[in-house]
Amino acid sequence: MAEGTIKRLTDKGFGFIDTGGSKDLFFHMSVLEGVTYDELREGQKVNYEEGHGPKGPCAEKVTSAE
Repeated sequence: MAEGTIKRLTDKGFGFIDTGGSKDLFFHMSVLEGVTYDELREGQKVNYEEGHGPKGPCAEKVTSAE
């Protein structure tokens, strides 16, 4: 699994992960494992698998790294 940092969270149940590269990955609260959306905060480290959604690359199987 890759590690990144939550860059932005929205009030609509999705957010973006800073991968440390040139792109951020979208994620939806439905892909969270072992953590709820309300427990996440911007700047938090997370683990994820990169997948492909209908609009391009996205994060899947997002878990807390802390």
